[in-house]
Amino acid sequence: MDTAKDRIIIFDTTLRDGEQSPGATLNIEEKLTIARALARLGVDVIEAGFPYASVGDFEAVQKVAAAVGTEDGPIICGLARATKADIKTAAEALKPAAKGRIHTFLATSDIHLEYKLRKTREEVLAIVPEMVAYAKSFVDDVEFSPEDAGRSDPEFLYQVLEAAIAAGATTVNIPDTVGYTTPSEFGALIRGIKENVPNIDRAIISVHGHNDLGLAVANFLEAVKNGARQLECTINGIGERAGNAALEELVMALHVRRQYFNPFLGRPAESTESLTNIDTKQIYKTSRLVSNLTGMTVQPNKAIVGANAFAHESGIHQDGVLKHKLTYEIMDAQSIGLTDNQIILGKHSGRNAFRTRLRELGYELTETELNKAFVRFKDIADKKKEISDWDIEAIVNDEIRQPPELFRLELVQVSCGDRARPTATVTIRTPEGEELTDAAIGTGPVDAVYKAINRVVNVPNELIEFSVQSVTGGIDAIGEVTIRLRHEDKVYSGHAANTDIIVASARAYIGALNRLYASLQAANQNQQVAAN
Repeated sequence: MDTAKDRIIIFDTTLRDGEQSPGATLNIEEKLTIARALARLGVDVIEAGFPYASVGDFEAVQKVAAAVGTEDGPIICGLARATKADIKTAAEALKPAAKGRIHTFLATSDIHLEYKLRKTREEVLAIVPEMVAYAKSFVDDVEFSPEDAGRSDPEFLYQVLEAAIAAGATTVNIPDTVGYTTPSEFGALIRGIKENVPNIDRAIISVHGHNDLGLAVANFLEAVKNGARQLECTINGIGERAGNAALEELVMALHVRRQYFNPFLGRPAESTESLTNIDTKQIYKTSRLVSNLTGMTVQPNKAIVGANAFAHESGIHQDGVLKHKLTYEIMDAQSIGLTDNQIILGKHSGRNAFRTRLRELGYELTETELNKAFVRFKDIADKKKEISDWDIEAIVNDEIRQPPELFRLELVQVSCGDRARPTATVTIRTPEGEELTDAAIGTGPVDAVYKAINRVVNVPNELIEFSVQSVTGGIDAIGEVTIRLRHEDKVYSGHAANTDIIVASARAYIGALNRLYASLQAANQNQQVAAN
């Protein structure tokens, strides 16, 4: 394990904690796609999942370990509760990785001990070293987290951490599980650990935090100043409730303000060496990929990767930026990979040029996927004169990264206007191969389409989110539609892109319904197995 203490280790938990965002469930292929992007981004550790949680999670961790857990790739981590069954399962899933890490955890706050674990402090102090040592019997790299550390008694926390390190923990992670602490409090907590845990120099101090009060990134930066050297974060800050500390915000804060942070890491203030191993030019691309695959749209005013992050509406700001960028921009858009939208392909471009550009953008497609994407590219090229990199990414993510096609949209047609009642006709191929057509009237064209689809599919659901974004400027721009459905307290997302936003809306809805329908089928199969 890299134990360098003059830089910051980036631990990405997009595939584990990030996937716990409502509606953000990913299939194995989507997880592999994101894992490869994270490896290109340069993260030090990928927390690939919680192997004991389900067969699907186990398989995902195993496949990520095999695909990107190479000798020169990131550490692959699996989460495990402090139980032998969890730890052994995690170890099994991590076997294909050249560098595997088991991350085990047990709550230490009195409120968790009393109401969740129903254990005493003495019992916890006995369990922690036993389970860390058990994890150590499988891998050299073991991380321990005292869950809800932010609300734990510091004196008890020090005892638990000392016991974990003595048993072999190489990283101790301090989680603000409920996003409760403020920066000064969190900094003081890390400083207290540095000063009061006798063997702390034998482990890396890590931090994990949620953004319930909007303070996660600020808390982490204060933790860095007080000795934390690993930051657990997610792309776009996705995660449970209000999400996690955002990787892109942390990395760029450390990049832009490195002269401020250098002394806290024992470096000369004027050093220009990066504080992380992240290739910042991969940030924007990775953000877009995670947004597309999870169906979680990035808000326009989101720091670093939001659509407005480098936009200037004010005349005073525009004038200043035109004269000198640094008047109103503290970083260059190109530093996160947001380059000028250069046009490189058109309707006369061939398959080889298309394949080459996809590779340059970081996409490795199978021959079947390439063929599907190329057919879609030619179709879009007939409608748009100019095809940008953003358009190509939208095409690939829409055509290749769709959920299993149980219901297939064959036709959508709408009639609407200011003196007409919006009417939609759809034809859908069912999982059994039957083509069904129906029509409906709605309050608008999209509402009519969705009502018509519901009449055919007949799966109860509640539409809770509908958003449309333009991929590029121009009247012929591709529109990306993201929707989220709720069924029995579970959320399912759908995403699609098309130059016709009605078609994109229909495809996104079908995508979400396919995820919902697949979940219902899996639940029915599990019930049948249990009954037998």
